[in-house]
Amino acid sequence: MAGKPPTGDPVQDAPEVSAPQHAAAGLPAIAHTLRAAQAQMGVKRTALTLLRVNQKDGFDCPGCAWPEPDKRHAAEFCENGAKAVAEEATLRRVTPEFFAAHSVASLAGRSGYWLGQQGRLTQPMYLAEGATHYQPVPWERAFDIIAGELHALESPDEAVFYTSGRTSNEAAFLYQLFAREFGTNNLPDCSNMCHESSGSALAETLGVGKGSVLLEDLYQADLIIVAGQNPGTNHPRMLSALEKAKAGGTRIITVNPLPEAGLERFKNPQNARGLALGGTALTDLFLQIRLGGDHALFRLLNKLVLETEGATDTAFIEEHTHGFAEFERAARAADWAETLRATGLTRDEIHRALRMVLDSKRIIVCWAMGLTQHKHAVDTIKEVVNFLLLRGNIGRPGAGVCPVRGHSNVQGDRTMGIFERPAPAFLNALEKEFGFAPPRHHGLDVVRAIRALRDGEAKVFFAMGGNFVSATPDTDVTEAAIRRARLTVHVSTKLNRSHVITGARALILPTLGRTERDRQRSGDQFVTVEDSMGMVHASRGRLKPAGAQLLSEPAIVCRLARRVLGDRSATPWEEFEADYAAVRDRIARVIPGFEDFNARVARPGGFTLPHAPRDSRRFPTATGKANFTASAVTWPQAPEGRLLLQTLRSHDQYNTTIYGLDDRYRGIKNGRRVVLVNPEDARRLELADGSYADLVSEWTDGSERRAPGFRVVHYPTARGCAAAYYPETNVLVPLDHTADTSNTPASKSLVVRLEPAARPADEAAPAT
Repeated sequence: MAGKPPTGDPVQDAPEVSAPQHAAAGLPAIAHTLRAAQAQMGVKRTALTLLRVNQKDGFDCPGCAWPEPDKRHAAEFCENGAKAVAEEATLRRVTPEFFAAHSVASLAGRSGYWLGQQGRLTQPMYLAEGATHYQPVPWERAFDIIAGELHALESPDEAVFYTSGRTSNEAAFLYQLFAREFGTNNLPDCSNMCHESSGSALAETLGVGKGSVLLEDLYQADLIIVAGQNPGTNHPRMLSALEKAKAGGTRIITVNPLPEAGLERFKNPQNARGLALGGTALTDLFLQIRLGGDHALFRLLNKLVLETEGATDTAFIEEHTHGFAEFERAARAADWAETLRATGLTRDEIHRALRMVLDSKRIIVCWAMGLTQHKHAVDTIKEVVNFLLLRGNIGRPGAGVCPVRGHSNVQGDRTMGIFERPAPAFLNALEKEFGFAPPRHHGLDVVRAIRALRDGEAKVFFAMGGNFVSATPDTDVTEAAIRRARLTVHVSTKLNRSHVITGARALILPTLGRTERDRQRSGDQFVTVEDSMGMVHASRGRLKPAGAQLLSEPAIVCRLARRVLGDRSATPWEEFEADYAAVRDRIARVIPGFEDFNARVARPGGFTLPHAPRDSRRFPTATGKANFTASAVTWPQAPEGRLLLQTLRSHDQYNTTIYGLDDRYRGIKNGRRVVLVNPEDARRLELADGSYADLVSEWTDGSERRAPGFRVVHYPTARGCAAAYYPETNVLVPLDHTADTSNTPASKSLVVRLEPAARPADEAAPAT
């Protein structure tokens, strides 16, 4: 039988610390997977559910967006994916009786881990103005409440419609259609906080804001550079692809401030080598770079390539690129001493990397948040593009850009139009298809939405999934901003902190999960998702819904649209709710690449979206070519006595969802309030291993933000750099500390000081 949810928060004031591990997965991963799944689902349900994850006739994992191979293993999931599935398919339930027994104030004092462990939400809940408890409410009453607040707004732009990545293509398309018929482009989404920097850089340089490689390209590459990414925790199935690439002769350079077990050695639990023979060493060269030094590294590599006779692909550069001369002047001016200061690397390490680059005809660069969440993130990624263009590594098999997206279908949501700055061509297509005039002015991204709520310029906040309060920066500012709203609404499967930090009134709308059967008037439905490499495929849930009152996300949007828009809308919302194929027919007529959508997605495995730079070396940029750029090289620096802090995940979490309190790869057990500090830095700052400190971030305006009570862990981070888990450290990220151009929170380069503190008293874990 599945276990009961915890009744009290575990104490986290004294985490246990051991040496970090040097290999990922293996038998321990299997044991942890089964233990977590069975605790939530029981033995039989675990077997029936996990065998359908990421299968062609099954459902897409609600975790990461890593693509599936054409030939799939029976267990086509990772440890954290299994935990995500288990928490959705759990037998635990959050009922009206639960809310009657717990006030909102008491729930706000619980940790995010405790809230998430309570189970699935089962019916709509309403928090009236001035009330202390949520109470059950009929669906129609819930829609009436939302419609009343929306109709009372002075402008549609006083509403914010947020989206998390789990939302399907069909639901996302309907959601943005409703928002734009209502009259706003206020469609912030989780991309604003993660890969917006990638999209901004790639759109400018290559003309397409997505990666250019497919899974098969990894197996054909001579060299893969993995920069600012920890696949072993964040995209574990990527390790299988890297293992296969290594078997074919690919070499791997890892660029990261922390050594990560998954990139050191992978013990694949799906084969004998991984289980019994020690696994596969993945990284050939580890460059332990200082936080934010990546731009300087790639600029110097470009200089060295230019100085090597015959190393550049001159034919490609002349035929397919623009701006080379200006870039060349900037690259040749790169300074060795400056680069060594910025990166913390040695000349020998950089020369070793150069030799591997020059020996490789086909190169892929993969990256994640370690590159995208800095003030200069967009310029860094543009420099990565320069690096690949120099040797013709765009539009060639086994080569290209590979931004590894996090949340499942976060890329698909953007493709479907979840974007606050939509392209005129997309709006024109919407207008032609649906017969209304969409708003043309830009809307609010995440950071600007928080400012608008803070300043009283936005009054209704509607979230399609996610945990906005915990995912966003400057926690105290964000929570105060949310509390100023007239109404907050969350479409969710599970309880999280965003449900207990509310506006004057609040609604929780429970929805179906990926694992569950979605039956509408025309019969059983499926939805579609797009993975991190532009593959679109179907997802079909089979489990009985967790409650009789759950509605699917498309149904929620369609019913809300009918109630809010009324007779002014000619969109067939009722038809769309009844049959998702009708939605896909309209997507096919609005969005390029989705022609004949229903027929193509019916094929096992789905289809690949077109990508002009990859498919034909065509670059739909302003110049009609791939653009070299020549941004000035900058990097974050901390004053004397300070460190640069990056926020990161533990192994036992996915985004803001905490599965447990251990991070076994880093040697942390039963605690999350830890700060990882290089031993030499710690000695210089007189911080003993096992001592406690408050983390205080310092911002340019003189303001400070504090996260108290962190255990200091001496850890092999890059010198001058530290690391700690989010969302506990999101409180340290100033709302205005964002990347240029993309406006992504710069959570990977916070200037902090560590103030010695007494060990926290034994009490419930602080709310996160």
